[in-house]
Amino acid sequence: MKPMSETIEQRLDLIRNEMAKSNIDAYLVPRADEFLGEYVPPQNERLKWISGFSGSAGVAVILKSSAAIFVDGRYTIQVRQQVPHKLFEFYHYIDEPPIKWLTDNLPGESTIGFDSRMATYSWYEDSSKTLAKKKISLIEIKDNPIDKHWQNRPIPDFSPAMLLAETYTGEHSSSKRKRIGREVDKLGADCALITQLDSIAWLLNIRGVDVPRLPVLLSFATLSKAGEMVIYTDPRKLPNDFLAHVDDGVTVREMDELTAALTELGDDRAKVLADPATANAWCQLRCKEAGAELIAGTDPVLIPKAQKNETELNGMRNCHIRDGSAVSRYLAWIDREVEAGRLYDEGELSDKLESFRRELDDIHDLSFDTISAAGVNGALCHYNHMNGIPAMLEMNNLYLVDSGGQYLDGTTDITRTVVIGRPTDEHQRMFTLVLKGHIALARAIFPKGTSGIQLDILARQYLWQAGFDYDHGTGHGVGTFLSVHEGPQRIGKSGPQQELLPGMVISNEPGYYQENCFGIRCENLIVVRECDNDMLSFETITFAPFDTRLVDTSLMTPEEITWLNDYHDEVSAKLGPMLNEDDLDWLENATRTVV
Repeated sequence: MKPMSETIEQRLDLIRNEMAKSNIDAYLVPRADEFLGEYVPPQNERLKWISGFSGSAGVAVILKSSAAIFVDGRYTIQVRQQVPHKLFEFYHYIDEPPIKWLTDNLPGESTIGFDSRMATYSWYEDSSKTLAKKKISLIEIKDNPIDKHWQNRPIPDFSPAMLLAETYTGEHSSSKRKRIGREVDKLGADCALITQLDSIAWLLNIRGVDVPRLPVLLSFATLSKAGEMVIYTDPRKLPNDFLAHVDDGVTVREMDELTAALTELGDDRAKVLADPATANAWCQLRCKEAGAELIAGTDPVLIPKAQKNETELNGMRNCHIRDGSAVSRYLAWIDREVEAGRLYDEGELSDKLESFRRELDDIHDLSFDTISAAGVNGALCHYNHMNGIPAMLEMNNLYLVDSGGQYLDGTTDITRTVVIGRPTDEHQRMFTLVLKGHIALARAIFPKGTSGIQLDILARQYLWQAGFDYDHGTGHGVGTFLSVHEGPQRIGKSGPQQELLPGMVISNEPGYYQENCFGIRCENLIVVRECDNDMLSFETITFAPFDTRLVDTSLMTPEEITWLNDYHDEVSAKLGPMLNEDDLDWLENATRTVV
């Protein structure tokens, strides 16, 4: 008979008992695991276990007799719905960071425990320095107290990894490893710690199912300057022909052999390249303790992975056309159902869209949980209908759907905003201002060396002129059958000055959000391409109609109207052959010329 699960209050008591044994005054529980990725598998959802909070970002701080939870603006409503008020205080992660809060609330000589696998090395160093000013110590806790007490912990998925052929990747694993090894050598290192799951998957041309929505295998790796790679994972998940797939130079070891391997690097006095911003502190601290020399540097896989080759780009183009056919069938279905007087809730709508995608060739999974937001919920830019009771479509209001798929040949991410019934003048005005910004970015031509920060204003300019803005980035990088949120490329008002390079895929998604009313976002994916005169431009690769019922052409220039009509001509030409009867009639109407 399985033991009954404890209440959150009982779980807090269990952790406090462990804190007392370790003589610590506070314990940190981030929403992270040792791989420090955006997505966390169910068996690593420690923050959810201790608090009930299921959002994608947050930190709990457990004190001897109280607790607090910190989330960003996306989750201020959700956290209060899921986390017991009598047990936790609520704080905004940005306005009052946990470390600052701890320095304000703990006396000098206090100790804070944390699991160094769940934090980056840069966070560890910065936090240690901040806390030291008040004589507060940050202490590594060897055995995670949550892991010791988590009853009925979900069992990890043991599905095998997938070997991805060169027809999809365009480059053999051995070529990639040697190419990245040369970069490691240039940086003066003997080897590099590769800890990002998508970096390992890209290097080995494999994909997995270990993490929801992210097709990767839970693993760590080291890569020598000669291109030799050791992967630490569960060998049972690797197909029998894995070593033949990757060719010579790859060794497979059990995950629990990583500690000894890091110690060996120290014994050899190796120079180890590690990314303090993405690799966990535990790996780097073990290397340093053992005598290795740490060389701080960016994950050497990031830029090569971000710059897709022509095989990868062709795959992205092809999967976006298939994906666009599913999105168009879905939008056509919504229009027919609304016209027939049948309205659905956000969950039913999300499921219907997924059913259209599941009919497509080479579909693997969704690329993220669909944002299906009706009416006022559209104003919450990271809304998730699964965090409460799904709302119904509202007549004469807007519906925003942000969704994507994972295909063997690429990853998609598209947002469309449509009217349910008749739009208001305000709907049309704001949609058109957002669309004008989208078009301005799509048409941009810029010199090499330009970063996304420099282009961000193109998408915001018309909203700014009207006195509005949106509180999220304009564009994020996208992987090829990998992470839908890929760095380092991005377009935003702030952040790293990463120049945009040919082959990078990035989103173009300006928006507008009127609280308690509606939300608007227009999102396509674009590819950075070389053009004449040594300049760069964007190629749009997402194809599905924008809702022309929401377009006020009196607010648009002739050039913008031409762009929209040309885009819709291309949508019609690419998607028409994939649609039948009623859906094709809908497409022809949805892409008709506007004047």
